[in-house]
Amino acid sequence: MSPDHTDLWFLPLGGCGEIGMNLNLYGHDDQWLMVDCGVTFADPDQAHQPHVQMPDPAFIAERADHLAGIVITHAHEDHLGALPYLWRRFKGRVYTTAFTAEVLRRKLVEFNLAGQISIEVVKPGDRRQIGPFNVEWLNITHSIPEPQALMIRTPVGSVFHTADWKLDPAPVIGPPIAPKIFQALADESPSAMVCDSTNALVDGHSVSESELIPGLRKIIENARGRVVVSCFASNVARLVTLMQAADQTGRRVALLGRSLKNMVSAAKATGYWDSKHRFIDPFDLGFFPREHFMAIATGSQGEPRAALSRLAKDTHPDLTLEAGDTVVFSARIIPGNEVLVDALIRALKARDIIVITAEEAGLPIHASGHPAADELTQMYQWVKPELAIPVHGEPAHMAANAKLARIAGVTRQLTGQNGDLFYIKPVVGIRRKAVATGRLGWDRDALIPLEIEQ
Repeated sequence: MSPDHTDLWFLPLGGCGEIGMNLNLYGHDDQWLMVDCGVTFADPDQAHQPHVQMPDPAFIAERADHLAGIVITHAHEDHLGALPYLWRRFKGRVYTTAFTAEVLRRKLVEFNLAGQISIEVVKPGDRRQIGPFNVEWLNITHSIPEPQALMIRTPVGSVFHTADWKLDPAPVIGPPIAPKIFQALADESPSAMVCDSTNALVDGHSVSESELIPGLRKIIENARGRVVVSCFASNVARLVTLMQAADQTGRRVALLGRSLKNMVSAAKATGYWDSKHRFIDPFDLGFFPREHFMAIATGSQGEPRAALSRLAKDTHPDLTLEAGDTVVFSARIIPGNEVLVDALIRALKARDIIVITAEEAGLPIHASGHPAADELTQMYQWVKPELAIPVHGEPAHMAANAKLARIAGVTRQLTGQNGDLFYIKPVVGIRRKAVATGRLGWDRDALIPLEIEQ
């Protein structure tokens, strides 16, 4: 199965019909362009499965000679994390921005791939000819530095690929959303828009990252003991927000968790971390009065080996929590992690530790990185694609996204699953289950095929 010079195809191997584990292929003129290569993690009820899971890349691995290149849109694990595991199977050149490249290089060291993968660093606004695909990187806003949407052009048609995004006028790190960038795309009538569906069922507009300081500051001011805040390690903007709130309340900050330290290190290396935001060493936490410090910890999703779980069990080497201390969840619960998070909260409360979640805080203390319904509608109205292809969501999310596109004036919508082949040019259509898909798990330093329970 190979596209000819008149074809423009879209083939998702991961991330379509599910949230996470994104791996997308675009086909034209006997070549394929890979966009993102991410992981997901086993559900709590699948404890017998390997924790790290990723799409099976067999289709493109068998056609590695026809892989024009690999574009990584941003540094979140569900878009980047599988590349060190899978790259040897297809060995493509990687194109990405400086921050994402910095995060990727650190991962490659762990897999003995340092210096082996050719990484071309691009800037927002750049265009590169990658085989028959002309790719333009477009600044967008999300919950990590340098998120990029893509405009993928070929002689027969074009695709606006959103990746993860929101419309944030004040994202704390990076430039605010610039409507003119996307309005200008309408002039060339993109053949399709492949779009994030994560929050399509959420009414209204997502909260801006800049709106979180009042809520976080109020919690910290009212706390009488130690404060521990847990958030996604990759959300560098949230780390900056927390540092600002700590400064305003007279608390010093320590980082608990390897992934947090790695992300801050990458931010420093690429100019996204202000030198005035300094941390104390976790070893010194025991010498600070309880009311004078705050810890930022990994483990907002209840991960058993993360810092927050170790604090709940009182097994963390650097910090012991006591009754009256406060733990704040500045993150949403990813669907599937409810059991782990509930167990973690119960363990904390059993020790009379005060727990505050984003749902209970009153004022906003978490901002999603994905577009709600009004933002989806706005983007469709700006870009005016001929066809909408919702991805990055479960079927209900994608159906809601397609409905919003239709209401916004997009005349055609196609929804499908991993392995479905979407025909964009010359004729719009879909071939169900055109390609066999599956998952691989990382188990004892090897990749193994998985049977996923439905």
